[in-house]
Amino acid sequence: MRIRRLAEGTINRIAAGEVVERPASAIKELVENALDAGATRIDIAASKGGADLILVEDNGIGMDAADLRLAVERHATSKLPVSGEGHDDLSNIATLGFRGEALPSIGAVARVTITSRTATSDAHEIKVEGGDVSGPIPAGFRAAGQSGTRVDVRELFYATPARLKFLKSQRSEDLAMIDVVKRLAMARPDVAFTLTLDGRRALDYESEGDLFGGRLKRLARIMGRDFADNTAPVEAAREALRITGYAGLPTYHRASSSMQFLVVNGRPVRDKLLFGAVRGAYADYLAHDRYPALALFLDCDPAFVDVNVHPAKTEVRFRDAGLARGLIVSALKHALAGAGHRASSTVAGAALAALRPHYAAVTQLYPQPAPSRGFAEAAAQFHAPLFSGSAASVLSARMEEAQPQAAETPLGVARAQVHETYIVAQTADGIVIVDQHAAHERLVYERMKHGLEAGGVPRQPLLIPEIVELDISEVERVIARAGELAELGLVIESFGPDAVMVREVPAAFGKVDVKAMLRDLADDIAESGSALSLKERLDHVAGTLACHTSVRAGRRLTAEEMNALLREMEATPHSGQCNHGRPTYVELKLADIERLFGRRG
Repeated sequence: MRIRRLAEGTINRIAAGEVVERPASAIKELVENALDAGATRIDIAASKGGADLILVEDNGIGMDAADLRLAVERHATSKLPVSGEGHDDLSNIATLGFRGEALPSIGAVARVTITSRTATSDAHEIKVEGGDVSGPIPAGFRAAGQSGTRVDVRELFYATPARLKFLKSQRSEDLAMIDVVKRLAMARPDVAFTLTLDGRRALDYESEGDLFGGRLKRLARIMGRDFADNTAPVEAAREALRITGYAGLPTYHRASSSMQFLVVNGRPVRDKLLFGAVRGAYADYLAHDRYPALALFLDCDPAFVDVNVHPAKTEVRFRDAGLARGLIVSALKHALAGAGHRASSTVAGAALAALRPHYAAVTQLYPQPAPSRGFAEAAAQFHAPLFSGSAASVLSARMEEAQPQAAETPLGVARAQVHETYIVAQTADGIVIVDQHAAHERLVYERMKHGLEAGGVPRQPLLIPEIVELDISEVERVIARAGELAELGLVIESFGPDAVMVREVPAAFGKVDVKAMLRDLADDIAESGSALSLKERLDHVAGTLACHTSVRAGRRLTAEEMNALLREMEATPHSGQCNHGRPTYVELKLADIERLFGRRG
């Protein structure tokens, strides 16, 4: 077959396939046009998953008849600046897209009617059906002096039936449209958005008035009310980059990355480099299958980032990718460190939800609790299988040991140890329940990290070196990391082909099962492999060491030991969660406890 030029209609449909993958893609392009036109309100409607109708109306600057003609032509735009030499400047793109790119693409595969007017011109409309243009002609649209544009897209992909067959279920397409509008609304809290699906209002965001001041309010509307209460502010700058936003506390995590929103120069993106940076920043605090909730806004000189690496502009490429990743990681770690010992408020909510069914039954059995009895005495009577008489005596004795005032400290004063695993502390307005092992694990881990940063973890020799038998492959893996382990205070050497000798351990270690620890270290090193950086590997290994050397569940603590643990938690960053993202403590407010017992409505 000889080479030939493609027909113009074919070219347009191919281009449309790159830009408009599904109805949500069309909405994204049209809303971006509205934002670039200076709109402060954008109303979106769709039916049958967007396949039958997509309607986007804005109050932007609008277009006159001449602009309408150019807007539906390929390679026409009002958004690309001209350089000093008179050339189009593709390195200085400060807008979200090119009006002349989206409209012809959509018009090539659908029936499109565009109606618009400026503040000083009459309204006109133009039609594009399968690439064929008619108009513009005068139209009735808005009152004189009221600018804006309405784009009516019907029968999307009617001109490309093959693409129509690949659309997913209506629900899937609806969810995709909702997600697109949410991301755009997140980037612009100063703009009002509505989304109506099949006559039902799916989203309704009023303008928050200010682009930056209203950001957290808009984020809370989109990500849930709990998000605002469980985040730390992010703000940092380095060279040409500035990052702002909000990072969710590690205990406020999710099973997927669906609650991670990244915006670059006002453009919502899904970028692998940025997501990788987020994972690296939270690696210290979350299990590998959990994801933080966050919203980050990265601003930079347009010349520093290429937004045209993807037809739909959902990915970007930085001129200095290492600088961008480093800024994100350091900014997030600084924000999380600033959160101190905070755990997410949703932890307490989950605990209360778990308690309510049980206490509902208890209050039915015992509707009038005896006011003269203490907690331990009442518990011993009502829950004999759980608290023996001797346990109640011990509990009462422990409560008397702690004398400081609860109001003086954030995590309160230790009043009891339950099941030799959980510390119960009294705060000014409630109680705190601490998992002693999880809390101490985080404290030991943070000490080891501090030692690493200071040049090495102090260590002490074992009176009798410990010999640990391992598989040959495990010995090879562990010995290959001997130098790195020495930085963590663990000194080992080979002891034949299938054993390792442990000579020194970190000075902070108490009694530890060295054999179990070495076997877990071998597994961790095998899992992490060589892809991680030295620092990331050390952090990973430090977490395993911390777990094995912490105060174990089942150890009885004195009042002084319990209070010392609480005070160190208050002074240690990230102590609100263990090394796997689980909470180290739960705080219950007195008002919530009273509701559990029916004392408060």
